[in-house]
Amino acid sequence: MKNSILILTFILFASLSFGQTIKRIDGTKISVDSIQHKIDYLMKAANVSGVAVSIFNDNKPVFSKTYGFANVPKKEPLTQNSVMYGASFSKAVFAYIVMQFVDEKIIDLDKPLYQYLSKPLPDYDFTSKKRGYKDLQNDERYKKITARMCLTHTTGLPNWRWIEEDKKLKIKFEPGTRYSYSGEGLYLLQFVLEQITKKNLEEIAQERVFKPLDMQYTSYIWQKKFDSNICLGHNGNGEPYELNQTQNPNAAGSLSTTLSDYTKFFTALIKGQGISKNAFIEMTSAQVRIKSRRQFGPLAKIDSTDNDAIALSYGLGIGVFKTPYGRAFFKEGHDDGWGHYSICFPDKKIAIIIMTNNDNGESIFKELLKYSIGDSFTPWQWENYIPYNAKN
Repeated sequence: MKNSILILTFILFASLSFGQTIKRIDGTKISVDSIQHKIDYLMKAANVSGVAVSIFNDNKPVFSKTYGFANVPKKEPLTQNSVMYGASFSKAVFAYIVMQFVDEKIIDLDKPLYQYLSKPLPDYDFTSKKRGYKDLQNDERYKKITARMCLTHTTGLPNWRWIEEDKKLKIKFEPGTRYSYSGEGLYLLQFVLEQITKKNLEEIAQERVFKPLDMQYTSYIWQKKFDSNICLGHNGNGEPYELNQTQNPNAAGSLSTTLSDYTKFFTALIKGQGISKNAFIEMTSAQVRIKSRRQFGPLAKIDSTDNDAIALSYGLGIGVFKTPYGRAFFKEGHDDGWGHYSICFPDKKIAIIIMTNNDNGESIFKELLKYSIGDSFTPWQWENYIPYNAKN
């Protein structure tokens, strides 16, 4: 009798799992079972260590699974509570926080940032920490930079000063005239908000996002409680990189999070919770067109018409483009050993989060996006998401 009950329970569970479907942006449906098989196939074909995926229908998570390993040499499984480096997912959370401040009229998107400070920006010098703004003392164009420019990557500042040949911070073009990805721009806005509030970013984020959304394993600084759930980034051979346990909160890229926690944040974001309707629309709508052939590297300086068909643009802290199914907004994250991507089609209320802990992770994005939610519009060439089966 007991065995019969167990068999019936298994059959019922299997049939429910097999019968569950996910709606794609074109209205077609796909089974959960087939998505799981697809992810397994892609991981093996592209040699990806670990994959975490959440899919949203009606702006709610209907599929949330992890695959592979958090630590390949130790064969530790990747789980929904494994703490992953969020990379530039940090920027989406920060932009969401900024829009709360905008709603509360604590900061104006178009007021020059230097006007919020008690002394000239170049007088803030923290060179020992590779920070500060002394390098700008002979370039008063810093007085033109606004919060909107920081969030749209149009400040003219480099991605990071330490990438520059002379390691100095400089304004490389007239602020507000061109898109050029800049972590320095986001960090400048963080610095100004910290001066306004007299709190550091971690305190602000905990108060406004992490605690209200019950994101217990998310932080802009490494927390001791993360030690029991560490996920490492890996190279293409499955060899782990050294873990960076930063204690300096950075709006542009110091976030640690889990699939479970980031799914909570993304649910709030795509529903427009915590910010006004006007703030959500402005955040997720085009602010500046992007003409560059690639997002990074030498081709980022060359304009093209490659993405005119989707009107590739940037919103406030996130990328945006147009499709036959309405506008879409996205945010990616990348570093050695990490490749993440999130995209939402708000008119369809369909979205996905993909997080990977391997240098090969981004090579499965094009195929997985199309298969899982029907997204064939993401500008994968601009993002340099070269498919695993297209590599030499």
